Amino acid sequence: MELTALPDSRTEADGSAVVRVLGYNIRSLRDDEDALARVVRACAPDVVLVQEAPRFFRWRKHAARLAAKSGLVVVGGGATAAGPLLLCSLRVTVERTRDVLLPLTPGLHRRGFATAVVRVGGARLGLLSCHLSLRADERYAQAGMVLEQLAALGVPHAVVGGDVNERPDGRAFRRLATALQDCRAVRPWGGEHTHPPGDPHQRIDALFATGGVEVLGCGVPIGLPGVTEADLRAATDHLPVLAALRVPAAAP
Repeated sequence: MELTALPDSRTEADGSAVVRVLGYNIRSLRDDEDALARVVRACAPDVVLVQEAPRFFRWRKHAARLAAKSGLVVVGGGATAAGPLLLCSLRVTVERTRDVLLPLTPGLHRRGFATAVVRVGGARLGLLSCHLSLRADERYAQAGMVLEQLAALGVPHAVVGGDVNERPDGRAFRRLATALQDCRAVRPWGGEHTHPPGDPHQRIDALFATGGVEVLGCGVPIGLPGVTEADLRAATDHLPVLAALRVPAAAP
């Protein structure tokens, strides 16, 4: 069954922009990269907020290859952000980027954020990709750091894409959803659960938007034309989250 279509990317007469944003944990490209690229292309995103991008040998080459296969370009992140990566279409103009490494807890993976400020049409948008800790106390603290880094971007409108590593009733997830809009909860579209692809039963990946951004729809693009269940299962160990957002025009 095909989904009701999300709005296409476009710039409105008032300068606001409809922006398609995809969040995706790609498990370091350890699965079927061609299937992954097909899913991304079918979603037709303006921006992709990636988690678990390649971090080791020739990681830049791997990120660039995925971007090229997906019809996108690399914005920032990757190993320098401990895994989060930003991709975008040629519709997007990049103003600035910044990778942020978080404090290292001995015995746990290093975490970080990939951030950027971009322009799409007449709109200006902050971006942040994150992958929060497996440990609950550290995860909660990192959710606070997400909010701090969003404020540091200095823009009124922003979107966060992340593997939160817990469900919506968890403390870290609720911390983000209280300060920001949980896009799926605001305007459900498509599927809900993101993990694991073969038997999805939990929503641990999400897109969040600041106030003032209008959520036009958000969810897992199961049934979207061009997105097959076989590709979703083969691409990685998470399902993607796709949203269409209307971002107000930037102030003159």
